[in-house]
Amino acid sequence: MNSNVTPMMVQYLEIKADHPDALLFYRMGDFYELFFDDAVAAAGALDIALTKRGKHLGGDIAMCGVPYHAAEGYLLTLIRKGHRVAVCEQLESPAEAKKRGYKSIVNRGVTRVVTPGTLTEDSLLDARRHNFLAAYASVRGDGALAWVDISTGAFSVLGCDGAGLGPELARLNPKEVLLSDVGEADFGTIVEDSGAAVTVLGNAAFDSTNGEKRLCLVYGVSSLDGFGAFTRAEVAALSAVVEYLDITQKGKLPLLRAPVREKREAAMQIDASTRKSLELTRGMNGGRAGSLLSVIDRTQTAGGARLLERRLSSPSRNLAEIGARQDAVAWCLDNGDVAAFLDDRLREVPDLDRALSRLSMDRGGPRDMTAIRSAIEQATVIADMLPDDMPDALAAAARDLVGQDVLLKLLDDALVAEPPLLARDGGFIASGYDTELDEFRSLRDEGRSVIAALQSRYAQEAGVTGLKIKHNNVLGYFIEVTATHSAKMLAAQLSETFIHRQTTANQVRFTTVELSELETRILNAGGRCLEIEKRLYSFIVGAIIAQAPMLFTLARALAEFDLSAALARLAREEGWVRPTMTTEREFLITDGRHPVVEAALKPSGTQFVANDCDLRDEQIWLLTGPNMAGKSTYLRQNALIAVLAQMGAFVPAKSATIGIVSQVFSRVGASDDLSKGQSTFMVEMVETAAILNQADDRALVILDEIGRGTATYDGLSIAWATLEHLHDINRCRALFATHYHEMTGLSDKLDGVANATVTVKEWEGDVIFLHEVKRGTADRSYGVQVARLAGLPASVVARAKVVLEALERGEREGKQKAVIDDLPLFSATPAPAPQKTAPSEVEARLKDVMPDDLSPKDALNLIYELRGLVKP
Repeated sequence: MNSNVTPMMVQYLEIKADHPDALLFYRMGDFYELFFDDAVAAAGALDIALTKRGKHLGGDIAMCGVPYHAAEGYLLTLIRKGHRVAVCEQLESPAEAKKRGYKSIVNRGVTRVVTPGTLTEDSLLDARRHNFLAAYASVRGDGALAWVDISTGAFSVLGCDGAGLGPELARLNPKEVLLSDVGEADFGTIVEDSGAAVTVLGNAAFDSTNGEKRLCLVYGVSSLDGFGAFTRAEVAALSAVVEYLDITQKGKLPLLRAPVREKREAAMQIDASTRKSLELTRGMNGGRAGSLLSVIDRTQTAGGARLLERRLSSPSRNLAEIGARQDAVAWCLDNGDVAAFLDDRLREVPDLDRALSRLSMDRGGPRDMTAIRSAIEQATVIADMLPDDMPDALAAAARDLVGQDVLLKLLDDALVAEPPLLARDGGFIASGYDTELDEFRSLRDEGRSVIAALQSRYAQEAGVTGLKIKHNNVLGYFIEVTATHSAKMLAAQLSETFIHRQTTANQVRFTTVELSELETRILNAGGRCLEIEKRLYSFIVGAIIAQAPMLFTLARALAEFDLSAALARLAREEGWVRPTMTTEREFLITDGRHPVVEAALKPSGTQFVANDCDLRDEQIWLLTGPNMAGKSTYLRQNALIAVLAQMGAFVPAKSATIGIVSQVFSRVGASDDLSKGQSTFMVEMVETAAILNQADDRALVILDEIGRGTATYDGLSIAWATLEHLHDINRCRALFATHYHEMTGLSDKLDGVANATVTVKEWEGDVIFLHEVKRGTADRSYGVQVARLAGLPASVVARAKVVLEALERGEREGKQKAVIDDLPLFSATPAPAPQKTAPSEVEARLKDVMPDDLSPKDALNLIYELRGLVKP
């Protein structure tokens, strides 16, 4: 190492060596500074200036920095761009460092490693979505996925083989996934495809035996049996999460709720491509806009919004559970006054889960305390107004709203109404809560009045009206009288009280023990106030953390009420109905609608055309009709209705009867995947293969245009065989849209297949889409007409009509090859140049009309006049 390197840089290099894979935010006073390659990377990612500071090994040391108080925004940018950040703080003040020696540098250490899955700050998170950190473990062929949101404490695990990992990651949408150094090769690509960051840990972190001991230590139990019967793989995955949190949080673990063991068979299975196709929680652009979630979210609280996303992402297959959720929605719908009151109160509920988590990790502040106070207050108000007669789900939630009276009183008594953001600023403890704090505040804020009162008392005791208490930088506070009165002050009866300090030409100065003590207290009052508030802050945080399990339960109860009331309001505003759920295989929808499309049409006043779907007698509908007629919308709306029904919501229909759906598969639309070297047709075939290999007889499958990406007869053959497989082997409910009209004959051969079509109407050469689905078949695809509507040049459309007529004639006559030979290439005539024509009589007459000047009678006369000008 270069002998010219400063002690500070030596310290930096030592700390950096322990965190080679992270950008080191090195605290220097009011800035976080980065050096060497970290500085180069950060400056590029943050678009900030790159400078230099000193030399190392003969070269300049690159440097950049960001303000300490604005660091969160920079952290978020770096995390989004794929970086990890090690935050290195000053562990002592410069004054404390100097006590060890004049040249001693401030002790520093990494207090936290910021990664995509370990964010807790509000400014770094979407309040209405979870931020999951997940871990996948495989033990002797048995796999498991564990995930945690450290900002809320939610901790879960699921038995999951390698084939199920992709769909589960699509459901959870974690930001970071932990893999062992052994498992990275097997599962790394699956994780990357999900969009999550991959973090590799040593295999020891996934050791199930030591992991069980670690988990027992975290929860303070001797055995995990009280939480459930976990497999070795599940323990390994849970353990890896805890190990990683211990590494990144430097031993300061967040509050973790008891791990919940989920079962795959308890929820409707939806794979990644289906979620993307149906746009359940994310639109096609990857954001919330355009998704089903964005349309149905009427929740008032962040906790309610996260609960809505969880249920939408994981619809239930338990009939009793679905019924209980629907009962809660129906009750809120029937009790509009109570639901309206709930909305008003819930609107005032802050994010209890995340406030509690931040306090537990020492990243919170006084406002998190008042957030918890406000949540408890609103919960108490809600509990007081709820009736006794409620559905089971809401009745259970209501019982969890109460029981925090002691904590609420403490927070009410101790905290001011509007506290500062940071505890270090002080001023958050209410007056009257702590006598000592009030006394020091009085000294700090009212020092002059305290001194004035003491001066008045001393003047009265000494009998010297001219006695003054003054202050200077040499003596501090002192009592001053004229030389004339000094003898009185030195008299025997007063000499024990007033102690002589200095005599000048005209004045004599004294002090008292009381004044000296008061001076010390005044000078130290500000610091003592902060010390006392810091002590009280720790005490209050401890009281809150002691109630953490009950507060988490309270948060869940508030979210349950919020979601039930929100779904009721959605049903009332949009005219949705309660679906009838059964254990059979029926699927009957009357006047079903696509909720997202309907919402998009609403601002323009366009009415959505509702349609029926009946898969009882025939479990497969073969749907034909032209492009743009609404086939894809119809397919998706029925899948969405099934998802909404099983998450416990009402549905956009006049009525609905649905047998529990185990899986939803959608292959509607496709694009190529260049990163994998797959064409559009290959992507289509891969997705179709997944459906045919996995769908069971309780599944709902929607397929659109299978086989259109290859030659006509190849595509027709694939579509034909696919439909037969769905009917004979999978035996599932399905909606199968196609342009291959030849397939409509399958309805005569397969008992479970019925034909349906989306109707259109031709008018003077144009095609009008009616968007109505009815039984029957389409006689043609109207592709040429749709091409004209899309804006193809008139010459191309005209030529296409000629070719189409020739091909259809050749097919009828069995001479298709000869017809094609008779169609010379490039025979399309160029589009005629536009010609200027004189305005018609009607146009000429209208040019002189001023609509605002017409009376109703004049307007009517004008219409008759214009009608006479139109040539028959």
